[in-house]
This record gives sequence, structure tokens and C-alpha cells, in this order.
Amino acid sequence: MRILIAAAGSRGDVAPYTGLGAALRAAGHDVALATTDAFAPLVRDAGLEFRGLPADPHKGGAGTGRRELMRTAAAFIADLGQGFADAMADGTDLLLLSTTTAPLGWHLAEATGAPSLGVYLQPTVPTGDFPPVVTGSRSLGRPANRAAGRFALRMTDRLYAPAVARLRDRLGLPPASPAETRRRQERANRPIVHGFSTALVPRPSDWRPGLHVVGNWWPHHAAAERLPTDLEDFLRAGPPPVLIGFGSMAAGEGERLSGVAVRALRRAGLRGILQAGSAGLAADGDDVLTVGDVPHALLFPRLAAVVHHAGAGTSAAALRAGVPAVTVPVTADQPFWARRLAAIGAADEPIPFRSLTAERLADALGRVVRQRAYAEAAAKAAHHMAGEDGAGRTVEVIQRLTEG
Repeated sequence: MRILIAAAGSRGDVAPYTGLGAALRAAGHDVALATTDAFAPLVRDAGLEFRGLPADPHKGGAGTGRRELMRTAAAFIADLGQGFADAMADGTDLLLLSTTTAPLGWHLAEATGAPSLGVYLQPTVPTGDFPPVVTGSRSLGRPANRAAGRFALRMTDRLYAPAVARLRDRLGLPPASPAETRRRQERANRPIVHGFSTALVPRPSDWRPGLHVVGNWWPHHAAAERLPTDLEDFLRAGPPPVLIGFGSMAAGEGERLSGVAVRALRRAGLRGILQAGSAGLAADGDDVLTVGDVPHALLFPRLAAVVHHAGAGTSAAALRAGVPAVTVPVTADQPFWARRLAAIGAADEPIPFRSLTAERLADALGRVVRQRAYAEAAAKAAHHMAGEDGAGRTVEVIQRLTEG
């Protein structure tokens, strides 16, 4: 079967699908992954066919406020819609759609007659169990959580409406709003597979049939891959260090964040690794090392703790390694994942990005590294996650869907 996975956004929005795609390829399918050009090496290294999408997730600004975020998202979706149809070759048998590509991909599936399946990294369907992930708010009570979830979907519909209108016109489809299309999907109980762990977010009790939570899809990396020599040397030279990184967040704030990180590490008496990321973190010293992109699966189990922005992928990787965290959420769904980590005891209370100081970070690191309860909670979650096979279960769902 010829399968096209469509995913777009930051590295954390794309990398998990390389692992899912590799599992589908191992099951005998021809798999292509459509995403932005920056991630072509990730796709090809996983043995998957790469197809380019034109969108730039950072176009429109680099701010972290809600208004800046909405402006950036609107520009990103406009570009994504313009080139989305080009990524789907004739003969595609199944379209797998991420959270960001589904509101466009449904129309492509309608035009071509190819079946589609949602493969989401976030729980977007309204529930009384928790508020919508994009609000970052604490629980409002079950009725209010559901109402807020429905409102969040309506806002998403509005964001996608211009791109959907242009795409449907290009595909020769009659006009239909994003809300109308989404409701049609819901009435048909179209399945959605969610690639996160029930250790962090149990399947909501009020979700409809067809909504699966299967466990994480882990980014692909070659079995022979090793950590860089200088990083290996640093790890062996002393006690387990702390990694500090903000992934694709905080561009332009590298100097400030690097200073905060180094002062916090030294105040807490800990060795540290700074992961450069989009912020460009960097520092030198016997007790600090700067690295670029390295596989979390190889590095995280050898750490004392991870300080991160609480992206879905980094949050899961730290838990999988059984390592406690200090979270510094910046925007979007990050406050949600930060609160989930704190709720299960595997992380300290989140430090809002704009409130981050060396003193607050040092105090939080002292707690998560030296109080065993944090490591024990992370280890418990890691044990739970070891029993999940997110990619394998997704392959099974796809087989049932296509055979039925």
C-alpha cells in the first residue's frame, strides 16, 4: 500500500513521523513523508521518500505572545494550503494527517477519493477531563473544559478558512467551511490515532469511539548511531549532567538564556550541557558543554535532569528515559505538557518563560535532582511507556481500516 504522511511545523512536529513511517515501511508499505524542506534529511535518513511542502513555520514573526503566534500561524497555513495538493502523487492509497495538516488534508482526500486517518501528537477533541491544549489554562471544571475545547476548535476553523477556500477551489470542490468538514468527520466517527502516552494523558473518559491513544511514535535513528566523541568524553568525566535546551523556541535570546543557564548550574553545583537549538545557546568551561542536535534516546538516559520548553516530543523523551524535568514553557501546547509532567510528579512546577531567572532555575534544579520523588515518578512513567508500542498499534489500526 502506498501511504503518504503529511506533517508540518517545528522539528518536534515532524520527527515522530519518521519513526511511524519506518514502522509502516517495515510492515511492507511504500511510505512517503511530506513536510518542509528543512526536514528532508530526517525523512531520507529514515528510509522514507521525501516530498516537499512550501510552508515555513517561522514566517510572519518570531514572537511568543498570542497575537504574534496567531499571525505566524496564519502565514504558515496560507503557504501550506497553496502547495499541499502538489505533495500527493497519483495512486496514494492512504493519507495520514497530523494535527496541523488534517484541516487541509481532509479536502484533498475528498477530491481524490483516498481514505485518510488522523495521526495526532496532541489531544484536540474537546473533553471534560482537561481544558484545550492550546489555552495552557488549568482545569475549569468538566462543562467549562468541554465548552473551551469547542471554542478552540472554532478558532482553528477560522484560522484555516482562507486556505481551505483556496484549496477547494483549486481541487474543483464546491465551497465548504472548515467547521462543516470537521463536523462531517465527527458524525462519521472517523478514526484518529494519538501518538502520546497514557502515562502522561490517559484517554479521556468522554471521547467518542474511534479515538485511540496508542503511545508515542519515536523519531527514527540508525542502530549504529553514536553520540559525538566530545559529548561522550564530557559524560564520562564526572557525575551525570543536566541538559538545558529550548528546541525550536526562543530565537534571538541565546545570550540571555545562556547566561541564565550557566549561572543556575553553578549556583546548584551541577554540570551542564547546553543544546544550542534555535535560541543559539552556547557556553564554554570545564563544567559546561555546548552541543547541537543529538538523539534524545541516546543522551537522556545518562542525565540527572532535563530543562526544556515542554514540547510534546521532548517531554515524552525525558519521561521515556526516566529522567525528571524542569519545564520552561514558551507558547502553544507547551504549558499543557508542562502541567501534565508536574501532575504526575516527574517535573517541578513550570517556570513561565518570561519569569525565568538563574535563581528560580537553580532552586528548581536543586529539587528535581536531589529529591528522589521526582526521579521515582519519572521512572514509573518510563516503565509504563516501555509497555506501549505506539507505532505497532498504529500499524494494526491501519490494517483494520484498510481491510474493513
